[in-house]
Amino acid sequence: MPVSDAVSWHVHPIASLPDWFLQAVDRYAPNLPGHYAAQLLWQRGIRDLETLTGFLDANAYQPASPFAFGEEMRWAVDRLRQAYSNQETIAIWGDFDADGVTATAVLWDGLGQFFTPQQTLFYYIPNRLIESHGLSQQGIDLLHAKRCRLIVTCDTGSTNLAEIEYAHSLGIDVIVTDHHTLPDARPPIAAMINPRNLPADHPLANLSGVAVAYKLVEALYETLPAVPQQPLESLLDLVAIGLIADLVELKGDCRYLAQRGIAQLQKQSDPLIATRPGLSRLLALCKRSGDRPTDISFGLGPRINAVSRIQGDAHFCVELLTSHDVALCNHLAEATELANTRRKALQKDVMQQVKARLTQLDLSTTSVIVLADEQWQVGVLGLVAGQIAQDYGRPTILLNTELEGRQGVGSGEQAVRSQESESTQNSKLRTQNSFAPPLARGSARSVNQIDLYKLVKDQAHLLHRFGGHPYAAGLSLPVENIPLFTEALNQQARQMAALARPALQADLTVTVAELGKELFQTLKLLEPCGMGNPVPKLFLQNCWFEHVSNKNIKDWKGGKVRYIKTEFALRDDSTQKGFPGLWWEHYQDEVPKGRCDAIAELDFNAYQKRYEIRLIAVRPCETAAATPRQADHAWILDWRGLHDTATKMGEPQRRGDVENALLSDPPHPTTLILHQCPTSWAELQVWFRRAVQEQRSLAIAYAAPSLTTPQAIWQQLVGIAKYLSRTGQTATRIQLLDKLGISDRSLKLGFQTLESLGFTLRYTNNAFQITWQEQPSHAGSDLELAAAVEQFAIAINEEQFRRQYFYQVPLATIQAIAAQTTSGEA
Repeated sequence: MPVSDAVSWHVHPIASLPDWFLQAVDRYAPNLPGHYAAQLLWQRGIRDLETLTGFLDANAYQPASPFAFGEEMRWAVDRLRQAYSNQETIAIWGDFDADGVTATAVLWDGLGQFFTPQQTLFYYIPNRLIESHGLSQQGIDLLHAKRCRLIVTCDTGSTNLAEIEYAHSLGIDVIVTDHHTLPDARPPIAAMINPRNLPADHPLANLSGVAVAYKLVEALYETLPAVPQQPLESLLDLVAIGLIADLVELKGDCRYLAQRGIAQLQKQSDPLIATRPGLSRLLALCKRSGDRPTDISFGLGPRINAVSRIQGDAHFCVELLTSHDVALCNHLAEATELANTRRKALQKDVMQQVKARLTQLDLSTTSVIVLADEQWQVGVLGLVAGQIAQDYGRPTILLNTELEGRQGVGSGEQAVRSQESESTQNSKLRTQNSFAPPLARGSARSVNQIDLYKLVKDQAHLLHRFGGHPYAAGLSLPVENIPLFTEALNQQARQMAALARPALQADLTVTVAELGKELFQTLKLLEPCGMGNPVPKLFLQNCWFEHVSNKNIKDWKGGKVRYIKTEFALRDDSTQKGFPGLWWEHYQDEVPKGRCDAIAELDFNAYQKRYEIRLIAVRPCETAAATPRQADHAWILDWRGLHDTATKMGEPQRRGDVENALLSDPPHPTTLILHQCPTSWAELQVWFRRAVQEQRSLAIAYAAPSLTTPQAIWQQLVGIAKYLSRTGQTATRIQLLDKLGISDRSLKLGFQTLESLGFTLRYTNNAFQITWQEQPSHAGSDLELAAAVEQFAIAINEEQFRRQYFYQVPLATIQAIAAQTTSGEA
């Protein structure tokens, strides 16, 4: 089960701050509770006037020169000046994530001041779904056919030694701009601009791919100042998007560029002054104004990433970010929004399947989670792996093992306008790869300070390709190597530091009365927040929830439930008025009924024009007295999964046999057993109360819920109806529920849908009789029937979603709800 409920809490104590520091911070927060900002800044190591001034005021910060990269930058500029003087054809080689796409756009606009786009300047971005990160011989051949003499990479290329050698053999020079791992030896390139060559404390050391690309353009602007017609600052909005989306540590020049870039991005929210119509439309679609880093991390970044995750080809994202054709940009922005909707759906589906697979693993002996499936969409595996790593406290690697449809032409062909037909390219690739072993491709994400890059790199002999950071990586390997790879990773991880989950940190202790505009404006002084400067987390003590309501967020067609959120008003003794808040991915039944402690983030909802909190975690008040029965959680036994294990032992066993196996300790008379997976906390609460009243233990012993599709359940129901109509037999409610594995509510909807199909149902002698009526008056129109079937499918989807949740919900959560439910009943 996930480890999230086992997290300990740590609240920062209030520090005694010097008066000069408080006065200095107050200058940036007049008429605001600046002492909170001062506490946060002091906590984060900002303790001298010069650092404080540069942190809070971008205009006071002195950014590093691009030539701080040393001779590598000078070599890069010299080679670009040569290409400019000789009017050589050059190409940008980008990457398909938000950092790589924005880096490509920065070079496209920036180098486009010196070279002619689509004549002497082209770009190539690999297809996420059928190609890998980095250079490839296939792409280099396409650029060579365009008479390209120089490739400038962005956000990629540092370790592509063989491909660089290949380009060199064709007479193509390469300038690498990147921020990923350095090679052991410098390859034969014109220049390599990578902040990993700098000391760890250098102000440029944390630049992401887009920021490195920007520094190259900045150097060229400084060297040839008379050539550019557009100001360098016009690129900063793109830089901010890539920086924040790539989760780099926002300090030094990274913070400066993000501050300046967000100021530039905010202009794009006004169509009257926007210089990038694509960004303007995308901000409108995601209901953001562009003035917050969260507008990037929760708005623009996921949407830009979604395009390659769903379609593979990120080419049109560069057009979206750089084109001035309003009609084209509106079309591309809407296509991007559609891709993001589809991404959410795929991510949710894969997440549910991964969690179902995890119920079959012995996590007590699993240090690194490695799972593979031929149907998992490659584009969303990194997102799912990141969430699983956080929830389960273990590095996670998810792989796609689909063997067919892997070969194909990269999207870079579109970018360089190659004239070679797709069928010809596919034929070539099939010939090249016909003898290659089947490959699994996927993503890896780490947690708890574990260096995932080193962990995986040590198994390089089992891999095909690999690259990334200590916390995130992409990889491919022969399918046949997955078992050995999994075993080797787990053996190595067990020898590393323990996989202990860190404490949940809260930065400030506040009251509900203090939540609102003034506190928000104070905390906003720390923005942009991100890695190394996280969003402040607020600790609220002895509070309670009112007006709690639940909302299911459905897919873009209004059908399948994709995720959930709970809305509420938070109260404490400091105010008579509740403060609005949200708890994503949680049902209203999980919200405590009594007093509790909470950790939350304060935010501004630009769409609803209100300040609100986002609930992070909640726990019973440490000062709250518990009855002996509430304090003793041993009366709730977690036997989920044991049912499946018992069923797999030898011959199939009847339920009674499984019960006997499960009930060896404690004996049956003292234990209630819950076999049916609930769909709400209300169902569980009935069992809680019964167990307390009868002074018995409660065993949560339901099996993993069925993953049968709604369409298959509908077809099964129709088959049963036809059988009963043909034979004249009847079926009880329990028989139908057990056979179909659905709830009473879904069965009722199924009956209504059968009636739309022309069946008649009668309930006599505690059983259902179903007959077929051929009269057309009893049959609904095709449209009515389709609508009824869709409603039935939606109900099944939601029910399965809830059952999956209750199969996976941590025991600690069940115990907390039980304690609230049975308060006073012990």
